[in-house]
Amino acid sequence: MSSKIEINKSIPNDRWGEFFDQFSDGNRGRHVSIEIIGSEVGDAELIKDAPLMAMVYDRPNKGDDLVIEIGRDEVTYAHTIDSPQEVLTGQSESGEMLALSISDAAGTKTLIKLQAS
Repeated sequence: MSSKIEINKSIPNDRWGEFFDQFSDGNRGRHVSIEIIGSEVGDAELIKDAPLMAMVYDRPNKGDDLVIEIGRDEVTYAHTIDSPQEVLTGQSESGEMLALSISDAAGTKTLIKLQAS
């Protein structure tokens, strides 16, 4: 496996809806791990090696959250990020998406690592 993933490409917030729709379509069924990192909540691994179903973004005037849905044929787990503030991506040298880092208004980061295909 390659070295540490650099997560440094920012997605502008006016493109989040389109980005997460395309991301979901292109990565449905791909295995992911989800962990949260934050001063108030500490660090915790929420999901390890589970299939991604979708990432659904509701704009601030619709709900202002991002829901990460896990499952193959039905949602078996969902993680909600309230008031996302920043979305960063990490890719391999060949351009394959390997990770997402999403920060919320409270400063908590949700890290989504995608299994290499």
